[in-house]
Amino acid sequence: MKTALVRGVWSLVLALCCLTVWSLPARAQQVDPAELSNAVNEIEQIDRMRSGLASTIEDSPTEPTLQTMKEVCKPVGMRAKQLGEETGWQVKQIAKKYRNPAHAPDTETASEALDLFEKNLNLVGFWQEETIDGQAGTRYYRRINVESSCLACHGAKNERPKFVKEKYPQDLAYDFEVGDLRGMYSVFIPYLD
Repeated sequence: MKTALVRGVWSLVLALCCLTVWSLPARAQQVDPAELSNAVNEIEQIDRMRSGLASTIEDSPTEPTLQTMKEVCKPVGMRAKQLGEETGWQVKQIAKKYRNPAHAPDTETASEALDLFEKNLNLVGFWQEETIDGQAGTRYYRRINVESSCLACHGAKNERPKFVKEKYPQDLAYDFEVGDLRGMYSVFIPYLD
């Protein structure tokens, strides 16, 4: 069942990617369609990594620790950083209810993308023309949903692990329920000159 769901989501993402590429203004065609497809594929791999690592702490009898976070969350961020270094893309995670201030929406368009995901529960991802720091390009947004394993650290505010309360006093990433929008992945691909 889960495999069929993943295939269905992947098919939807690819269809949206292709549809969007064909409907973008001529200027956006400066991004190679193969690069757009590669961005979707890479983000899907990162999301599978996130889900797989998070599942290792589900139903654990012990409270998550800082070490747990280093083993579960940090590899996802490191892979996003590495992907950006390998490709020249800007790859990040963005959320309104963030734990790390670096994950706050960085543009008005990013805030609007989060709003769009909140209003459209079946929307998995989409492309948007955007200019970041004076550089025009195309940005891919892909939703991140809360899974049951996420609740170990992102559930009720008063049930967060001790290390979260101590290390992140300004934490906003709590009181989620399964299926909620946790945030989104963002991949900005600059236009070719």
